[in-house]
Parts: sequence; structure tokens; C-alpha cells
Amino acid sequence: MTLFFFIPIGMALFWSFHLEQPFGGGSRFVGWQNYLRVFSDQEFWEALARTGVFTIVGTALSISTALIIALAADRAVRSSTLTRNMMMWPKAVAAATLGVVFIYILDPHQGAFVWLNRLAPGVWNPRLDPVDTWIMLFIANTWSALTLTFLILLAGLQGIPDGLHKAAAIDGAGPWRRLWDIQLPLLTPQLFIVVVLEVADSIVSSFSLIETMTQGGPGDATNLLVYKIYRDGFAAYDLSGAATQTAILMVFVVGITSLQYLVIERRVEYER
Repeated sequence: MTLFFFIPIGMALFWSFHLEQPFGGGSRFVGWQNYLRVFSDQEFWEALARTGVFTIVGTALSISTALIIALAADRAVRSSTLTRNMMMWPKAVAAATLGVVFIYILDPHQGAFVWLNRLAPGVWNPRLDPVDTWIMLFIANTWSALTLTFLILLAGLQGIPDGLHKAAAIDGAGPWRRLWDIQLPLLTPQLFIVVVLEVADSIVSSFSLIETMTQGGPGDATNLLVYKIYRDGFAAYDLSGAATQTAILMVFVVGITSLQYLVIERRVEYER
């Protein structure tokens, strides 16, 4: 933690208050000038807005998909340890590898959506159409985040006593009524933790998918803040600007996570 988190964060904070030379040679203290420069940059606010959209939509898709699969698995394979373990295997695939794979799967000329272009030529082209590019990213991100979220939600579902289901069934409650009145309320601790994890992961861990799938394009349509920091620091050699945006991103993530604990956790039911 010290070597790979606290020291880099400390260096980023130090650089955010200094004007760093791109190839070494010292630095000069500039106070808050780097922050004023970043906050006056329109590209920064656009990247931050795209990050917010990706975080909200990506988190919603990942959790809802995992919840549907977990509900099905809880009913169908409650006693199948092998099946539950197999659902975790995709987590072993690195995000960068996953991005390369989905580039081929969703290729407009030889991928899974070729039939769309045969019906209407050009209707699916993630290389040029920003909407298609976002759809491709959401598909890959949902697959990447699915397994861990599924495991947590399935564990929560299987921790719900069978007696509650049987009592509700005797009272005439159908599957949907039991889902809304029993399963979801008792699943709030697991839902809360996956929301916290997915929000943080969507903000800071989207870099691998963007680097391997879109490089921020087409244009700057998928240039999220975490990727903009990389391009500013390693392509433009603006070390001070990249460090400043890193500090802002860290504060943003900490603030969002704290807000979730202050607002959402109040609705969590830990007693069963």
C-alpha cells in the first residue's frame, strides 16, 4: 500500500503544486496555478462529464445484469458448487485482454453484429459512430465487472432463509412479490457494497478498456478523465497538469464513496 498507493499519491500532490520539467531538471513551486489552469480547461470538464455518464450507466448495467443472473442461479443451481465457480472464471481475464477480444467480437465487418450491417449497411460501426463506441464499451465493461458482482449478490441471496420464501409462498406471494418484499430488502447490504465497488471501479479502472478499444476516440467521444490524465502525462509530457488532475480525480472518488456511505447506507438492512 505504501509503495504502490501512498507514495505515488504523495508525489502527485507534490507535483500538482509545482511546475515539473518533463525530462527532469528540477521543479518550481507555483501554488494553485495548476489547479486554476485545469479548472479553466474546457476539455477537463468534458472528460469529467463523460466519466460521470460512464460511471452511472456502466454501474447500472453491471449490477442489474449480475442481479438477474444471480436470481436465476439462486433458483436453478443452488446446490451446484461447480457451476457457481465456473461463473467466476472470466474474472481471471485481464481488462486489457478483454478489450482486445471484444474489438474482434464487435468488429463491424467480421464480428457478432455483421448481420446488422447486412440488413442496413453502416448501422453498426463503433470505429466511427460515437454511440456505437459507447455501446461497445458498456458491453465490455459489463462483462468485466459481472463475475465479482454476481458472486457477492448470489452469496447474499443464498443467505436468505428458505423459511421466509416458504412462508411467503403459503401466504400466496408469487415470485415477483417475494423478489420485491423479501429478496431485495434483505439483499441491501450486498447491493450497497457492489454499488460502492462498481462506482469506484468504473471511474478509475476504465483505462485498460479505453486504451485497447478506442484510445479515447472517435474524436474525443470516449476520452474519460482517467485516460486524459494518461495522455496529458505520457503523450504531452504535462506532468504537473496530469498530477493535478490525478489529485482532483482522487478527491472526486473519495467524495463519491463518502456520499454513498452517508446517503445509501442509511437504507441498508443488516438484520435478517
